[in-house]
Amino acid sequence: MKKSIITCFAFLMTFGLCLGTVHAVSNVRYDWGFNKSKNEEPADAGPKYNAIVEKYGAIYKADTSKKDIYLTFDNGYENGYTEKVLDTLKEHKVPAAFFVTGHYLKTAEPLVKRMVKEGHIIGNHSWNHPDFTQVSDEKLKEELDTVKLKTAELTGQKEMKYMRPPRGIFSERTLQLSNDLGYKHILWSVAFLDWDVNRQKGWKYSYDNIMAQVHPGAIILLHSVSKDNAEALGKAITDLKKRGYTFKSLDELPISGQKKKEPSDLKS
Repeated sequence: MKKSIITCFAFLMTFGLCLGTVHAVSNVRYDWGFNKSKNEEPADAGPKYNAIVEKYGAIYKADTSKKDIYLTFDNGYENGYTEKVLDTLKEHKVPAAFFVTGHYLKTAEPLVKRMVKEGHIIGNHSWNHPDFTQVSDEKLKEELDTVKLKTAELTGQKEMKYMRPPRGIFSERTLQLSNDLGYKHILWSVAFLDWDVNRQKGWKYSYDNIMAQVHPGAIILLHSVSKDNAEALGKAITDLKKRGYTFKSLDELPISGQKKKEPSDLKS
């Protein structure tokens, strides 16, 4: 009887591991969200999310006592506006991070090369943009590794430190796995519905949302497919600087052991 129980337990453990269902860390799904900033008061994700972010070293806002902001873009596919975005960043000498997918790397090689050439950061947004909580440990690693290797092949950027989970979906398991691969999770504290190309509302919609939600230490998420964003970006940068904000690189986040990159280091 004892032997049968041991055999049955061993089978169940093996079966569970093969299916990827046995994890030391919880795989309960979370969808990133937060209370938006008003009157330049910092956005707040609430006790539950704040605890998870702190536990796994993720970041959605920086030092809220300083008027520094961090500009990030998600690049899933090219829609004809990234060149204008890059032109604007170059004109205003503003650093940014672009979180790219495999599709973007395969179809927009010149733009990816330009991003790195002009001093911007390429971050990891996965190869196929899956829900990470629904893929195996091995598949998650493959998703991130493939983006890192392709980016290095195209641009020479061998180091990839930052990642953003597709659709803002994560679990403690996926946070830990990505950490183990050497990534820092970059979430966000400013965002709005800008990714739907069929619901563009004009540059002022983008501008007003950015200006209404900004706060000290903000990490701003914009989507490069948005015509509104491309047209609003220059004015938003100018007016945020007038408000006393400074645009910083993710490499300037207060993370122990990282080499800092000053905005003045941006290449012309």
